[in-house]
Amino acid sequence: VQLQASGGGLVQPGGSLRLSCARSGRISGINRMGWYRQAPGKQRELVAVTTTGGSTDYADSVKGRFTISTDNAKNTVYLQMNILTPEDMAVYYCNIRGASYRPYDYWGQGTLVTVSS
Repeated sequence: VQLQASGGGLVQPGGSLRLSCARSGRISGINRMGWYRQAPGKQRELVAVTTTGGSTDYADSVKGRFTISTDNAKNTVYLQMNILTPEDMAVYYCNIRGASYRPYDYWGQGTLVTVSS
């Protein structure tokens, strides 16, 4: 199983980006899919998560601005980011967790989001 994240780039403050994370390889028993980010000198933090039960959760700092969604037909999870600020600048990682024969925890390679004028 591989996760390929894309969509990062340079955007001005107040702008928008949509990140994508495409999964290749078959897995079953997915419990949750999420996006994390890590800014320079900071720990990796949860940005948004969605469960197979349909619930979603967001970091307080992104509530109302970011939206996580999935396209099961394309095995892809998205993160729509609006009203971006310099505080959102980080490497964004996608993540899938679940359990089949045993628990698994897959990470994408990260995509850089730069917010600057």
